[in-house]
Amino acid sequence: MNTDKSQDKLSGNFELRGMSCASCAARIERTLKKHPGVSEVSVNYAAATAKVEWDPAQTDSDSLCHAVKDVGYEMLAARDVADSDDNVAQLHYLALRRKMIWAIVLSLPVVVIGMGFMHWIPGQWISFGLSTAVLFGMGGQFFTSAFRQLRHRSCNMDTLVALSTGIAWAFSVSNLFFPQFWRAHGIEPHVYFEAASVIIAFILIGRTLEARAKEGTTSAIRKLMGLRPKSVVRINTDGVGEEVAIDDIVSGDILLVRPGERIPADGSVISGHSFVDESMLSGEPVPVEKNIDSKLYAGTINANGTLQFRADTVGSDTLLSKIIRMVQDAQGSKPPVQKLVDRIASYFVPVIIILAVISFFVWLFADAHGGLIHGVLALVTVLIIACPCALGLATPTAIMVGVGRAATNGILIKDARAIESAPTIDTVVLDKTGTITQGHPEIKHIEWIASAPSNAAAILASMERLSDHPIAIAIANGLQSPQHVDISNFENMPGYGVKGCVDGKIWLIGNKKMLLKHNVVIPTELQAHSESLEADAATVIWVACGPAAIGIVAVSDPIRTTSADAISDMKRMGLDVWLLTGDNETTAAAVARIAGVSNWRASMLPQDKAKFIELLQHKYNRKVAMVGDGINDSAALATATLGIAMGQGSDIAMDVAGMTIISSDLRRIPIAIGLSRLTLHTIRQNLFWAFIYNVSAIPVAAGVLYPLCGFLMNPMIAGAAMAFSSVSVVTNSLLLKRRHITLPTVRHHLTPVEKSDLTPQTYKIMKREYKVSGMMCGHCRAHVEKALNSISGVKATVTLDPPVATVEFTDAELPISSLQAVVNDKAGEYQLSE
Repeated sequence: MNTDKSQDKLSGNFELRGMSCASCAARIERTLKKHPGVSEVSVNYAAATAKVEWDPAQTDSDSLCHAVKDVGYEMLAARDVADSDDNVAQLHYLALRRKMIWAIVLSLPVVVIGMGFMHWIPGQWISFGLSTAVLFGMGGQFFTSAFRQLRHRSCNMDTLVALSTGIAWAFSVSNLFFPQFWRAHGIEPHVYFEAASVIIAFILIGRTLEARAKEGTTSAIRKLMGLRPKSVVRINTDGVGEEVAIDDIVSGDILLVRPGERIPADGSVISGHSFVDESMLSGEPVPVEKNIDSKLYAGTINANGTLQFRADTVGSDTLLSKIIRMVQDAQGSKPPVQKLVDRIASYFVPVIIILAVISFFVWLFADAHGGLIHGVLALVTVLIIACPCALGLATPTAIMVGVGRAATNGILIKDARAIESAPTIDTVVLDKTGTITQGHPEIKHIEWIASAPSNAAAILASMERLSDHPIAIAIANGLQSPQHVDISNFENMPGYGVKGCVDGKIWLIGNKKMLLKHNVVIPTELQAHSESLEADAATVIWVACGPAAIGIVAVSDPIRTTSADAISDMKRMGLDVWLLTGDNETTAAAVARIAGVSNWRASMLPQDKAKFIELLQHKYNRKVAMVGDGINDSAALATATLGIAMGQGSDIAMDVAGMTIISSDLRRIPIAIGLSRLTLHTIRQNLFWAFIYNVSAIPVAAGVLYPLCGFLMNPMIAGAAMAFSSVSVVTNSLLLKRRHITLPTVRHHLTPVEKSDLTPQTYKIMKREYKVSGMMCGHCRAHVEKALNSISGVKATVTLDPPVATVEFTDAELPISSLQAVVNDKAGEYQLSE
């Protein structure tokens, strides 16, 4: 069970029992949606699961389960996916198979008697006994379920089966026990025990094959679950290894992994050297070398060396468990097209019952001689041939197989909407750092002017340690200065850099835009050196103290070896590829040239990226995929038609994105688009055949062909057709596992982006200074600064000596009265004056 902290809501996965068709799933979903406090519900008929989000202040999981029980089904809290097994599904399959075998064995003599010895009276009594055993023994579940649904004023697929077979059996019994009554009314009493028993046998065959096939749709989940070892060697405090169960290890334990064993937890190597097969994460078969401090991931295989490592995350917190949960959630999600199917399924069974009754009365009044017999046969055949199961299985089985196959290729799909969006993409927007590049920048060059303070490097390292930006981390790690400098008034300025105060002086560390924004003087020699470094695809970070720049740091982030090939593949598919980066024009141009990107924009703030994607979507009618890895990409990822996150990036980016490339290899993007297209094509095939089957089969079952050619469908054929329809849909979905993924060609006429829309956006920043009276100490200063910075569109720096507030307005300038009101409300009795 997970908690949504942002909205204080709980979400959980539940196991469902007692469903027999898509109508059942629709009824459960409708019941849960009406329950007080429930905000979101998704019921997956194929997986027999429900994902529910609710407000704990209004309801709880027990109340939800009770609500489902009140409508005739059972809902249980799902087990942790990492600890799940297949016992329940296996026992269900074995029970179905056992019933199926007995139903076939007992139905065969009934068929022989009914076809070859229909007028043999002892044979009719034998058929009565055997068919009764089949109906209420092997097929008893259908009648029990139908009665339960009746008690709750509902109906489902089992209702159709129970009605059709029950009517055929009851009609045959009346003919067997009271033949004179029918002869007195001019009707020859025939028995149809073979129809009733064979229908049960065929439906059990279909259910058994369906259960077996549905196991195949979840094979990817089971394969991922099987990657965790059952036990592991833990090194105790005496340095001796002891074998313990996987559930007994905790974060911080030292674990030993021998050659050929699976890694039991996520952690870092502390001794040893080896190569590890990480193909379950990346999809790449080449083992990865591991040394001291290298990261290890649960489920991967240690190839040849012995490793000792410290467990950082264990159990359900490992990357493997997160992947399993993400795949399971995606397999349970629904694309928008499924909403129409669910709506149809909710009305399907009642409509079929009405049509069957209408068919009976039409035959009864239209055919003066054999109307009753033909009416009963039509009633039974219509009830049995209609199949909401095929409709209910069409979408979820294809989604489950597609998501599972994607996971084995190193692609995590968040939900079914991503599958529906991916084939429509015509434009791909790429971030630079961590997406096209490796995301592990290193210091290439440092240069200080002669007048720079002696502790400038220490101040630089101390300030960068306070930032979580990849370039800041690279600079802090590269300098490794042992000297720590206290930084006051530290401020992280996304899209620009960082700002802080040391010994009363303002220090700025960031890009050139930051210096221009603060009117910092740039020495000529630093400007010349920065341009040559940027031309070599390096990112230049400026260091300023007070009014002038005092140094530059050139950071180089190597371009991934696979980026150029991936971009070439995308362009060959017909996709329009763009590079958006916060870096300067020169560096962006150099990276674009090396990677093979024709279109690029530089010096973009996070909000600029999101606005540019909106521009492509609304003005140029583009379907845009945004590919990024950082927190600063999250707005653009959320704005895009499809967000694709790099697996080595931030958790926020992966939460927002619809897909995640675990290995951060851009070559997986064309594969993801191709697989999504295959999955969507399979869904459409399934829905087409499911609709066509029902639309064409029901009129034939009702007898529309009888006046034309004398054909009236036998109920036994109807039972076989119904069973085949469900099995064929699941089988078609399973074929998705074997279909070849090709690079699809995008055939869209794209309107070129106008030059006016490529002009970098400029921001007019207004700066004002105000005197502040009433401040007595550093705490007073901090209160005033915090109050001013809480105002949208305001950046403020407050000093105690002199008592001045320097305020920058990024939007419209605010009057002093508005600023004063906020200070009074949030800081206290401090007065602003001009």
